[in-house]
Amino acid sequence: MTASSQPSASKDINLDDFETRYRSGPWLNRFVFTLSVLLALAHIYINTIATLPELWVSAFHFAGFGMLCALLIPASPQWRESKIALFCDGILVFALIGMVLYIVFFEDALYARGVTFNNADWIVSSVAVLMSLELIRRTSGWFIPFLIIVALTYVVLWGSWLGGMFNFPGLSLETLLYRSFFSTDGMFGSISRISWSFVFMFILFGAFLVKSGAGDFIIDLSRSLASKMIGGPGFVAVLGSGLMGSVSGSSVANTVSTGVITIPLMRKAGFPARFAAGVEAAASTGGQLMPPVMGAGAFIMASYTQVPYVTIISVAAIPALLYFLSVGFFVRVEAKRSKVIATESDDAVNMSQVLKDGWHHIVPLGVLVALLVQGFTPTYAAGISILAVVAASFLSPRHRMGPIAILDAMAQGAKNMSTTAVLLVGIGLVVNVISTTGVGNTFSLLITNWANGSLLLTIILVAIASLILGMGLPVTAAYIVLGTLSAPALFNLIAESQLLEMMSSGNLPEAASAVFMLVDPSTIAALAQGMPMEQAQALLAQVPNDFKSMLMDQALGAQSVAMILVTAHMIIFWLSQDSNVTPPVCLTAFAAAAIAKTPPMLTGMTAWKLAKGLYIVPLLMAYTPLIGGDPDTLLRLSFFAIFGMYALVGAMEGYLEDKLSLLPRIIALVASIMMLWPDLAIWIQLIGLGLFLALFVMGNKSYKKTT
Repeated sequence: MTASSQPSASKDINLDDFETRYRSGPWLNRFVFTLSVLLALAHIYINTIATLPELWVSAFHFAGFGMLCALLIPASPQWRESKIALFCDGILVFALIGMVLYIVFFEDALYARGVTFNNADWIVSSVAVLMSLELIRRTSGWFIPFLIIVALTYVVLWGSWLGGMFNFPGLSLETLLYRSFFSTDGMFGSISRISWSFVFMFILFGAFLVKSGAGDFIIDLSRSLASKMIGGPGFVAVLGSGLMGSVSGSSVANTVSTGVITIPLMRKAGFPARFAAGVEAAASTGGQLMPPVMGAGAFIMASYTQVPYVTIISVAAIPALLYFLSVGFFVRVEAKRSKVIATESDDAVNMSQVLKDGWHHIVPLGVLVALLVQGFTPTYAAGISILAVVAASFLSPRHRMGPIAILDAMAQGAKNMSTTAVLLVGIGLVVNVISTTGVGNTFSLLITNWANGSLLLTIILVAIASLILGMGLPVTAAYIVLGTLSAPALFNLIAESQLLEMMSSGNLPEAASAVFMLVDPSTIAALAQGMPMEQAQALLAQVPNDFKSMLMDQALGAQSVAMILVTAHMIIFWLSQDSNVTPPVCLTAFAAAAIAKTPPMLTGMTAWKLAKGLYIVPLLMAYTPLIGGDPDTLLRLSFFAIFGMYALVGAMEGYLEDKLSLLPRIIALVASIMMLWPDLAIWIQLIGLGLFLALFVMGNKSYKKTT
């Protein structure tokens, strides 16, 4: 089968997953297309040369994409052909327009009255919140609206009924609606600003790339690189999904666009159907971990941590590569076990021909990376990169983007953004409640108390919470909520563990040691020489909380503290991805199962097994300087982590080049621990590597004898 005969990877990722109104008539399609193009143009203008109040822009952003959702997705699937339902949604469209106009023309009047609501303020703000709930219900189900209602009623109603640390005296409904609608703390706060700036521009950039044929280029390039390897089609899925996900930022879209090619390839080569679907789901999930886009997570992380976006994506690269390698190890093991050697000759793709036909697709990505490295803002870099996509398309006669293709790309980008936009705006209501009530700090203290100061137990609790939230929330929303709630606790534990290590080893700087003069002056000499870990823990526990931040800055340095904060958020972001592949709700695995025609729940279990890197790599982040370490440290960590994860996969599967009996399987597990366990001496890690290589060589010889 030639490349040209494969299904197209550049198939538009649209709203077909929902019961849309695409069949309601050509006039509606034309109107939606025109509205989508206008929204794209407006957002490009807003993100480049406009100087408008952020509240106005956020309201326009919500209204515009809310109109798209209202017109495309009916309130119930049974009403997709109903003219009455369409008429009612037309009223919703006019209500959204009226909401924006009200903010623009009547915001000053509210402040002139001393922020006292009149009847119109009550009506407009209440209807805006209700419209947000309804639009999110249509696109994401009931869970998020329920979560928002629980959060809002906690502020004005039942928070005062609670005792203990979660008691909240309450705010008036007027104050809550003001903070939710008129201020830049609620619906139209920082999350909305990230949505209409960074997220939209990169989703639009991805839409232009896909429209230019970059998806086909990525798949063909992956096939040319991996097709001759053992288990080549599986590696095509891993490479293709990683590369596609690096620009699409959506795991489900990644699965749908690449899975239609890779899953049939894997099945044809001899992989079991369920394993093929699991590989695609696990690899597509990793697409959100791969820079530069990373879904919306990188932009939100940059906003939360105040660390530059380019720094976020640079430190995220090595962990993402480790994840894809871990999936690749499962592919190789299954390929050997299922006797999948290589693809058939008619599936081969010539790399030189692929690069000759599609090298121009690399240009926009190069422009994007270059601009980010030079310090330009992500929105500016994305805007210039979109122009680079159009310009680069003229370097190939097959992919030139004329006016029609450009308009199609803008319309598709806006449609792709619609569900994300209404979701992020609505999640702003929850974030506002968390910040207003201080429940985030309370939750962090609760996790710390439950974990009893254990970093490992804290990570396990965060993982459980992320899985529960992920059953009803998309991964980006789950990260936002969980990051707001638990990142402070995780940050404190990681920072304190590093601080305790310095205290016990006698490497604490003098400026930091001076802080302990306020606690126990007699310990200064012991700090200089080092002390037992138990004594260090007892001493640190005596430091008042008000002084701990200053102590960490002086002991670890501002740069290290910033990287620890990024590490805490990166761990939470990684753990939030597990809902993509973990039953009972795992949309990415379900999408792959639909393509492979395998049982969805069993496919989810397979994908969950293959995505073990989602748990191993965050542990490495927490206990080692995998985020922000110096080059020598990163090289050593990555080297042993690669072989350690391979050994772990062999121990889990009972297969490493050939079937492992019980004793070699135990040896493989021990070898993986010796290479992955933090802070072990290098000679111990080398022994672990030697054990693994011995098993690998013996297994390879045994395998050759049986083939």
